[in-house]
Amino acid sequence: AVLLGFGLAFMVGPVFFTLIETSITKGFRAALTFDIGVVLADVMFITISYYGSFAILKKIQDDPRIFMIGGMVLVSYGLYTIFYQKTKKIVTDEELVVVESNNYVGLFFKGFFLNTINFGVLAFWLAIVIAVSSNFQMNSSRIFNYFAIAVFTFLVIDVVKIIAAKQLKAKLTPVVLRKIRHALGIFFIVFGII
Repeated sequence: AVLLGFGLAFMVGPVFFTLIETSITKGFRAALTFDIGVVLADVMFITISYYGSFAILKKIQDDPRIFMIGGMVLVSYGLYTIFYQKTKKIVTDEELVVVESNNYVGLFFKGFFLNTINFGVLAFWLAIVIAVSSNFQMNSSRIFNYFAIAVFTFLVIDVVKIIAAKQLKAKLTPVVLRKIRHALGIFFIVFGII
């Protein structure tokens, strides 16, 4: 379970890059709020996988419309990231300082929905739940403990990533931050098309 949680924390995808970007631009609390949304989406998928019907989930998973919708949302989010930035600019004598307003509820839902629209996450959790359930002979308490440890490990490693990313903030200028946002937006567009 610890190895699973550790591996999940370093899976490279939209959530990984957004978590790092949020930590750098908005700070620890904002990134943690975003990450809690991500984790709750994972918990939801684990619950659906455990209690849901395998046949129904398989049908949904193989429906190309689900992937198309998820792809369009990622492309739209990429364009949004590139072209819209809700920031206040404060000019000091020495440099331009960009001040972000943190909407914690919005960040929570951003994490939740960004993880939810990637339908591969449900397929992943479905496979893990089936493997773990059969390995533990459907013992619900052992299964619960396994996933609780995996999710907790994932969250702890993410906190370490948030703290590490925040250390870079002092070296970032508004120009560099803008380049990071544009690169992140392009990444979302490419990921959505794929």
